Formats: sequence, C-alpha cells, structure tokens
Amino acid sequence: LGSLIKRRLAINCVRQGLTAKTTTSGRTASVVAAATPSGSSHSAPYTATTPAAATAAQPSSHNRAAAAASKTMSAPSSPTAAATIDLTAAPIAAKADMYGGVIIDESRLTSDIDQFTRDLKTSMSVWSAQGVRGVWLRLPSPSHIALVAPAVQAAGFRPHHAEADHVMLCAWLPQDQPCTLPPNASHQVGVGAFVVDEHGRVLVVQERNGPLKGRGVWKMPTGLVHAGEDLHTAAVREVEEETGVRAAFEGVLAVRQAHGFAFGKSDLFVCVGMRAEPGQERVVAQESELEAAKWMPLSEYASQPFMQGVPLYDRLRERCIAYAQGRYKGMRAEKMEAGFLKPRSDLLMWGDQAENADGGEAEP
Repeated sequence: LGSLIKRRLAINCVRQGLTAKTTTSGRTASVVAAATPSGSSHSAPYTATTPAAATAAQPSSHNRAAAAASKTMSAPSSPTAAATIDLTAAPIAAKADMYGGVIIDESRLTSDIDQFTRDLKTSMSVWSAQGVRGVWLRLPSPSHIALVAPAVQAAGFRPHHAEADHVMLCAWLPQDQPCTLPPNASHQVGVGAFVVDEHGRVLVVQERNGPLKGRGVWKMPTGLVHAGEDLHTAAVREVEEETGVRAAFEGVLAVRQAHGFAFGKSDLFVCVGMRAEPGQERVVAQESELEAAKWMPLSEYASQPFMQGVPLYDRLRERCIAYAQGRYKGMRAEKMEAGFLKPRSDLLMWGDQAENADGGEAEP
C-alpha cells in the first residue's frame, strides 16, 4: 500500500510539473514543488513538512522550539531554492502555504497578550531559521484585536488589510530577498444597470446621497459589487433593491477604470445591459438611497445635458443607446467550470464580433 501511494503521488506531481517525495516521520509528509519564475509575485516553492491535519497538536515547550531554531538549517540562497519547514517546531500552530510561507492557525491563538508575544517571537525565530518567507496572521475582531500591537511592535508584522470581523497582518522574513507578498486589493468594483423595457424606455433614478444629490440628474441604477458576488448577479440585485423592477442581465456594455477613489483605491465600473420583465409599469424608489425613480423615453435620456461633451461619458451613452436599439450586444457573461487544483466555477465575459452589430461587423 505504501509503494502504491508513493507511485500515485509521483504520477500526480509529474502531471502538475512537480517532484515529490514522502517521509514517514510520524504524522508528517514532505513535498517539494517546482520553482516558479524569478521575479514572480508568488513566493518560491519549498519543501513543506506539514501535519496530517492543519489542527494537529503543536509542541508547547519553548525549549523544543529554541532547540529547533538553533539547529543548522540551510535557508534558501535564492528565491527559487528549497527550504524545509517543520511545523511541529514552533509553539504557534500554522500551516504551510503554496509559496514558501506559513499561515498561522487563528483558531488556536491565545488571547493572553504576554503568552502570545513570547510564542510569536519564538515561532518567528524558528520559521526564519527554516527559510520561511512570508507569515500571515489573521486576528479575529473583537476577540483578538488586542494582539495587533504586540505582533507589530515585537514581531515585525505590518498591517495588510482589515474587515469588520478581522485584521490581517503579514511579515516577510528573508533579509536578503525583496518582499513578494501580494498587496491588499487595489480596486473596488461597481456596476451600473442600463435597463430597457418592452416599450424601449430606460429605467432611471435620482440619487439621495453622493455627488449627484440635488442636481436633478437622471441616471442608471448603480451600486457596489459585494465580495463573492458575480457582476451580473449584483446588477440584478441592485436594480430590484433600488426600484423594485425585475430585469434579466444580457451583456456587459462597457468597463471604466479610474484611480484615486475611496481612500486611494482604484475603481472598476462595469456597465451592463438588462431587459425588464414585461408589464412592470410601477417603479418604487428605495427611500434610503433615491429621491425618485421612473421609466424615461430613450430620446429624453439621450438628450440630457449632464455630462454632454465629456468624451468618456459620450462613448458610454452611445454604447447604451446602441444596445437599447438592438445594434450592440456587448460582451456576454457565463459561469463556467474553471477548477484546476479543486472544483471551481468562475464568471467569464467575452465578446463575439459577429453578434455585436447588424451586418456581422462590430461597431468601433
């Protein structure tokens, strides 16, 4: 059985461009991954000696950890060299990631600040001696928020990002290599829904808040895409939330990228074309977000003076009008199987030139 497992492991790794070997040291197994190109944003591969489960027991003795750190270990001399990571040697439980780093097990963190500080400093010494590259530390909020200061001040961590339920910290250990840890997300994503009904009218709203408040501007419904939400799903949700109108997504009409938005983030605005279900004369404006909402004739929408003469908005309005008139379909979007290492379904958007305009040619 052992030989069969080794053969199957070797076959699977060859298929993925990897080499592998197994050891029988208790509950651990060693895997050596193939090197990534130099300069990649992903850290180099490594040999990771991992527990059979991410929550396997870790030694609590600082003597064992100190002894492990003091052993002679060959740290990688370049980003593509292999490093040995023994996760049983550090007092803090962690699991190896795929890029030569470790992710601390937040479920096993102590809330005692002094104990945490001692364990973290010892663990960082052990991991540094073993050639670990990046260390990720997710601190649940509010239960462990007091651990942020000691992690930053005593162990060299820096903030990466924060959400309502956690603060994420990270640390880069190699002193002779540039940090390749990925930065926090650079963009927020918004969606605008250009909705047309069976009479060729456009669904428009007036904002109660924001830069267009009180300007009398009629615009398409817009909103932010939630984490884990697909673009077309977000558009359907925003339209129904803001106006009560049920509409079906048909295509991506345009995408605008801008910089310097909320707290320095860049912004992606995706304008989508949608068709309303027939028979929806009544529009109900969401009071917390909108002053008003209604159906507007396409000609009236196109002739609004606001943003006239601004090249980007002129082109965007042109694409929307072409969609309403059936001359432009934009890019279709479809959820498709995309799993490589594990099953996954992703949203793919693409354009078909033959379907974008009359006569088989896409409009410029």
